[in-house]
Amino acid sequence: MNDEHKDLIRTIQKIYPRLSKGQKLIAEFISNNYDKAAFMTASKLGIKVGVSESTVVRFANTLGYDGYPKLQRELQELIKTKLTTVQRLEMSKDYSNESAVLKKVLKADMDNIRATIEEIDAEVFQKVVNSIFDAKRIYILGLRSSTTLAEYLGFYLNLIHDNVKVVTSGVSDIFEQMIRVGKEDLVIGISFPRYSTNTLNALKYTKDQGALVVGITDSQVSPIASIADYTLTARSHMATFVDSLVAPLSLINALVVAVGMREKDEITSTFDALEKIWEKHNIYNGKK
Repeated sequence: MNDEHKDLIRTIQKIYPRLSKGQKLIAEFISNNYDKAAFMTASKLGIKVGVSESTVVRFANTLGYDGYPKLQRELQELIKTKLTTVQRLEMSKDYSNESAVLKKVLKADMDNIRATIEEIDAEVFQKVVNSIFDAKRIYILGLRSSTTLAEYLGFYLNLIHDNVKVVTSGVSDIFEQMIRVGKEDLVIGISFPRYSTNTLNALKYTKDQGALVVGITDSQVSPIASIADYTLTARSHMATFVDSLVAPLSLINALVVAVGMREKDEITSTFDALEKIWEKHNIYNGKK
């Protein structure tokens, strides 16, 4: 149990004597099952412990939170790096009805995008776009489930920037691939729960070498945010054994489009040349 969670438990223990009977039931459940409570709505938590939804909301207020969702989000932040895949699978009971899986997953993805829109910092986004144009070289690092995001970003930035390198976890060591990183370079690190230790260590190394670091992650309390000069956040919450990468991919799409629009003429020329190559070598089936 980490220190932050201990602080939350201490707060609950401190106020426990003056809680109502119903609120004590909530306090006991959260203390013993915080991993499950983090993904329960106020209504579901109330049903689980046998109290009303309003009692759950008042409990959150008593803890100092402006509504139950704030308490729920803190619980989610605290547990998401601690849960094993097996534990997350156990928490996926709401997704066990196959006929409801499609709607539940799509709705969760929509919620993640909606939250990302509300939380994104437009000024930081613009600074990241500027840093891409200012960089001598761009390194993109994303491991494990973030590998797909890194490769996607790298594919499109390679069409715009002359010197983009996607760092992989292949035969060559990560540090070997980044050995020449320096003060004029930009490193874009992508990391979502469960955060990759190798990604964090590599970003610390590049920061020590003087490179500018941009983090793409799920929140400002992510380990990557403490390393990055600029942090772009996208929600990835999904109470299953998989992570939702829909909002992160949408954020990366926006980044690519913003960069591309600034170099519209050059990109048009690049794609004109590529179209001729694709047509000559039958890369695609049929013509637009």
